[in-house]
Amino acid sequence: MFALIAKALVAGAMIVAIAEIGKRLPATAALVASLPLVSILGMILLWHERPDAENMAVHAGATFWYVLPSLPMFLVMPVMLRAGLPFWLSLTVGCAVTVVLYSLMATFGPRFGLRL
Repeated sequence: MFALIAKALVAGAMIVAIAEIGKRLPATAALVASLPLVSILGMILLWHERPDAENMAVHAGATFWYVLPSLPMFLVMPVMLRAGLPFWLSLTVGCAVTVVLYSLMATFGPRFGLRL
């Protein structure tokens, strides 16, 4: 139970740090947010609990393919915000686009030989 709480605290601290940096340096916060820190931490914890090279290879490969459908959100939101649309609407549409693209990746990726 302690390990689970510690993992949650580390992940939460990363999110808070990005938000705090973003108050003064939005581009720097974006850089920090774009770093695969959560993925790296997740891989370290996964390896600690299950040190299996093939399992890790599948995990890392699938992570790559699932990152791709998340990228359009970061194009949709700025366009909507700069067009004067509200933040919450822009975020909702960006998230909805991501969910649709994730679903498409999960459905069609394996048909193209991707291990997801």
